[in-house]
Formats: sequence, C-alpha cells, structure tokens
Amino acid sequence: MIRGVKTRRHPENTREKTYMSQADTKQDTKQLILDAAERLFARNGFHNTSLRSITSKAGVNLAAVNYHFGSKGALLDKVFERRLLPLNKIRQDKLEDVRNSAKKQGRRPGVEDVLRAFIEPTLCFRNSGQGAEDFIVLVGRTIHEPDNTVLKIFLSHVDPLFNLIFEILQEALPDIPKDHLFWRLQFTFGALGHTMCKVDRLQFLSEGLTPGPDTNSLTQMLVQFVTAGMETT
Repeated sequence: MIRGVKTRRHPENTREKTYMSQADTKQDTKQLILDAAERLFARNGFHNTSLRSITSKAGVNLAAVNYHFGSKGALLDKVFERRLLPLNKIRQDKLEDVRNSAKKQGRRPGVEDVLRAFIEPTLCFRNSGQGAEDFIVLVGRTIHEPDNTVLKIFLSHVDPLFNLIFEILQEALPDIPKDHLFWRLQFTFGALGHTMCKVDRLQFLSEGLTPGPDTNSLTQMLVQFVTAGMETT
C-alpha cells in the first residue's frame, strides 16, 4: 500500500471466493455422507442402517442428507453410482475395444479377450484405494440379501454392461445355445464375486500353499478357468 492512497477492494472477487468456499464445503459434506453410508450399509445392511447413524458417523446434521440426496434410497443409489460409474466406463471401453478389433480383423471376438476385458478391471478395483473394501462387502451383501430393494438399485447400474458382455459373447460363441451361454455367464459372475469377496479371507484353507496371489496372477487364473467353462461343448 502506498501511504495516503487507499486500495480498492473488488467485491466481485470476494463474492467469487465465497461461492467457491461454499461449493467446496457442500462437496466435502456430500463425500462425508457417502463414505459413512457406504461403510454402514456394508457392515449393517441397508435396512438396518438409519439416516441418523449415517449423519452421526459423517459428523453432519440430519438435514444435510435430505438436502444432498432426498432419501435413504436415493443415497444408496449415489453410493453405487460413485463407484460403478467410473468402473463401468473402463469395462465398457475394454469390451468395445475387443469387439471393434475383431470386426476390423474380420473375425469373431475371442472369448478369453471378452472375459478379460470385464474381469481384469473388476479385480483391479480391489486395489483402487480407500473405501474399495467396504464397497465390495456392500455388493456381496446386496446379491445375497433376501429383500430385492437394494438389488434392484444395484442392477439398474450394471444391467446395461451385463447385456453388453452377453451380446459380445453371443458373437464369440454363436453355436452355444443362448440360454446355456446365459447360465455360463452367471457362473462366471459367481466365480468373480466369490474371488472379490473372499480372496483375502481364504488363508486358513491354504495351509502349506503359497499365500494369496497378486491381482495379475489372480486375473490370469480366473480368466483361464472361466474361459474353459464358457467354451466347453
């Protein structure tokens, strides 16, 4: 500042900083709620988790859930969306690459290539960072719970991708009856889900064996296994 000269403040700059600060605060609150909901839904189940317990764990007030999400069901939907949207994009891109590459070369998609495109990024998700383990537990719980409320929300996020891999497998294996192929794909999902949920908990069954393999080795073993089952006549 020059002595005797008053500096002029720019109210628009102050206003902009205030808006940015408020936006950051809202985003932080939203993430805190999503993190807390993901953990509690995974540990206790959707129906056994109250909004009050979620806000208590997140350290926010109850009105924040209504403001950001509207309801517990809508919150669950966003918990799934947060993880599945980027994961599904990776899997879809890999599946489309396999399909397009086969078309350019005038051949059918390779079954192993199709299955790897789906399985590899799914198994890599285990190492994707904080919250991944909770989300895997949540998906496992979702599939096995007798009530379909949570399952319907989950399937709304994954059905388009499942339909895509089923379509490409039909192109890869046109001689396999469609209903047989459908069930082989369900067996594949079952093996993948079991691997995702149990791979770190099977050490008590593997006395004298090598400890759990790394993700690349695990992917290779699982892809080879399910490919053989998918292609069998």
